[in-house]
Amino acid sequence: MTTETVFVQLCKGINGLDKVVLREVRGSSAEVYLYGGQVTSWKNDHGEELLFVSSKAPFKPPKAIRGGIPICFPQFGSHGLLEQHGFARNRFWSIDPDPPPFPTTSSNKAFVDLILKHSEEDTKIWPHRYEFRLRVTLGPGGDLMLTSRIRNTNTDGKAFTFTFAYHNYFSVSDISEVRIEGLETMDFLDNLQDRQRFTEQGDAITFESEVDKVYFSTPTKIAILDHEKKRTFVLRKDGLPDAVVWNPWDKKAKAIPDLGDDEYKHMLCVEAAAVEKPITLKPGEEWKGRQEISAVPSSYFSGQLDPKKVLQSSS
Repeated sequence: MTTETVFVQLCKGINGLDKVVLREVRGSSAEVYLYGGQVTSWKNDHGEELLFVSSKAPFKPPKAIRGGIPICFPQFGSHGLLEQHGFARNRFWSIDPDPPPFPTTSSNKAFVDLILKHSEEDTKIWPHRYEFRLRVTLGPGGDLMLTSRIRNTNTDGKAFTFTFAYHNYFSVSDISEVRIEGLETMDFLDNLQDRQRFTEQGDAITFESEVDKVYFSTPTKIAILDHEKKRTFVLRKDGLPDAVVWNPWDKKAKAIPDLGDDEYKHMLCVEAAAVEKPITLKPGEEWKGRQEISAVPSSYFSGQLDPKKVLQSSS
């Protein structure tokens, strides 16, 4: 048995679905289901789960898995003609045995490369050929990185356009104890008010009712502070200018069949996205979008009077 098997293991998950378990030497771990190419677990070195997955998530295709990090492609939300959030999250991905080199400065061993290509079924609803490569990496310090490369492989000379999001479901102690920093003064579309455009007014985003907003041209770094757990999630993103913030609150949660009535209290979606300006690729062109999430003690931010300075620091 080689030491490599410590870092990456293919095994069976819920309902016999294939999953890849990534482990780092300090004890952090992540799980990625080939169904949806979806991260469903991310634990720190204390074994604490950092992502939210609904207790009612069925893990039965063709239904998407409620929680973790669904991939929204080639459409985010209902901003188009396809089903909600596109079809990538309810397709079976395969492990890419021979991925193109990913430029990296570190020697991470806990990673998996997945690939999704067009099928006859997909081309009926979205008439394009594409190649979607996803690398999921667990860093030595427990950081979770997702890198997507999408290439237009059309042979008919046609360009295609898509929107995209990493639909991150973060696990939080209590939604009313959470705040988001980094989106102050940003413009956003409010999906609860007919997609009207507004400008964020508060010093930080806090939660006391349903929220469904798409923020535009956002910073590359956003912080989610969980006061009760004294934990801060730091989301860094590249190639994904927008950010989506969503929590269904009580009434909407009761109407979602694969979400427990009170589970909205323990989840928050903050998503790295490209929504406002859809991405267009000509044949042969490739787009890359990346996010990195880390969980740090909230003391990391204490004493900082200006959250902007924290978010713009290189740390």
